[in-house]
Amino acid sequence: MTILEVSNLTKRFGKFTALDGVNLELHKGEILGFIGPNGAGKSTTIRVLLGILKATKGDVTIFGKNAWSDAVEIHKRIAYVPGDVNLWPNLTGGEVIDLFIKLRGSSNKSNREEFIKKFDLDPTKKCRTYSKGNRQKIALIAAFSSDADLYILDEPTSGLDPLMEKVFQECVMKVKQQGKSVLLSSHILSEVEKLCDRVSIIRQGSIIETGSLSELRHLTRTHLVVETKQPITSLQELKGVYDVEDSEQGLTFQIDTDEIDNVIRHINQFGIVKLESAPPTLEDLFMRHYDGSDEHAHTGVRGEH
Repeated sequence: MTILEVSNLTKRFGKFTALDGVNLELHKGEILGFIGPNGAGKSTTIRVLLGILKATKGDVTIFGKNAWSDAVEIHKRIAYVPGDVNLWPNLTGGEVIDLFIKLRGSSNKSNREEFIKKFDLDPTKKCRTYSKGNRQKIALIAAFSSDADLYILDEPTSGLDPLMEKVFQECVMKVKQQGKSVLLSSHILSEVEKLCDRVSIIRQGSIIETGSLSELRHLTRTHLVVETKQPITSLQELKGVYDVEDSEQGLTFQIDTDEIDNVIRHINQFGIVKLESAPPTLEDLFMRHYDGSDEHAHTGVRGEH
């Protein structure tokens, strides 16, 4: 079941095109990672989803309703956490959480207490005294305390310490288990890698890749460290081998994942003593996309560019 569908979304500000034909799809019970550098168009896309900005062109539907004209109805079923939370300075954290929960029509106090404890927040302090991390906690507590069907999280862990990031990840996995859907916009790639079922990468206002991590990993290279009885010859001439270097650990190089079999066969004849491989990370994928010299930068898993 499709919860959110963005089709050919274009947003212009005067002559500047912020979004150029963006396509996104999020299904029930799925976590979609939405990644890209600052200025790529993540927040603009989210503002269109929230009905704050009107699309110049294209269709944006959430729960089958129009994101702009049905925004009030849609907001009853979504929870949103921005990357920079501004709060009422004279209210306490607890009062703000209660206000947010009430606005969503929920009155589940036990949920609220559970999350305040989890995120280790003192709700009695005035908001003006809170650090950035604590302001972020208030938005997260309010979001997870409400019974939403879709969570739109835009850089939600900015300002949180690693311990609280772990709590956040547990909360996201819990709502997924309950069949809820999550759109997670983040530049913390390890976070996306741990949580997301699929990833969409946006660059300069266009989606350049969409797919599961396993689908996207074919574009990345595995890092190998090899030690052999005899020196390896002709390694650099093999297809799919890059950055060959001699180090204290052994011979290090990168290899296209689909060429591993051939390369290992070649190395094997020199008598393998040690072989270590590090799996490709989302970070590798991300860096290759944003390296202007990369010939793969404009390939799309599903042709969404």
